Amino acid sequence: MSDLAPVGTPPSDALARRRGMREGLLPWITTPILLAALIGLWHVYVKWSGISHFILPAPADVWTEWLRLMTNPRGWNHTYWTLYATLAGFGWAIIIGVGLGVAIARVRWLELTLNPFIVATQVIPKVALVPLFVVWFGFGVTSKVIVAAVLAFFPILTNTVLGVKSIDEGHRDVMTSLNATRWQIFRRLELPSALPYIITGLEVGIVLAIIGAIVGEYLGGNLGLGRMLIERMNAFEMDEMFAILIHMSMLGFLLYWSIGILRRLLIPWHGSARR
Repeated sequence: MSDLAPVGTPPSDALARRRGMREGLLPWITTPILLAALIGLWHVYVKWSGISHFILPAPADVWTEWLRLMTNPRGWNHTYWTLYATLAGFGWAIIIGVGLGVAIARVRWLELTLNPFIVATQVIPKVALVPLFVVWFGFGVTSKVIVAAVLAFFPILTNTVLGVKSIDEGHRDVMTSLNATRWQIFRRLELPSALPYIITGLEVGIVLAIIGAIVGEYLGGNLGLGRMLIERMNAFEMDEMFAILIHMSMLGFLLYWSIGILRRLLIPWHGSARR
């Protein structure tokens, strides 16, 4: 009788469900509060400190300029090219990073051969390579795509290798004892087990991809939000500059959020997707 739960005690699943609902609602409450507090402090500081508009504009001015940016076709055109460079570079990083990561994790001699070279290429500051890419590939969108791909490649690669290598050898032995082919082992064991790691690499990679695209736009070309930001900085239009910065942040957040949706769709069984 001592092992029985007291009368009226809700089941553990119900408790976990309620806790999960509370944790899910918490960001929707705390985030707007913190954002409102930050904007309020910003407004009070600008109003009472007497700081110059050329250094820090008021939130209301930034909001007005952001609305103007949203209704301006030119602003959407720049947004499109930044988004295109980001997603194109991110797509290439996924194809090369996941493919090479799986190969490295499964073939020992390939890992020993390529790992020193990959690490050596990653310790080079990527931003320093942007002028070189501009010289090689021109001021068009190609150089931005390559910069985005280079920055997003490494976290996708390393997480893919870690995910494939994290599989318990006993599970692989069971599949082998059942006469499973290498493709069946990969499709039914290695890929599902590595997906949580791969998606974590995608979350990091998408952030680095948009950073790479914007940095590439700083130094070359006449399209993209990065180029638009440089133009506003040179004209000392600080309210528009802050509006573009906020627009970039919102774009990056939406891309990161989309990877979170992808996590829920691909691995709904994993604890990270439930959280």
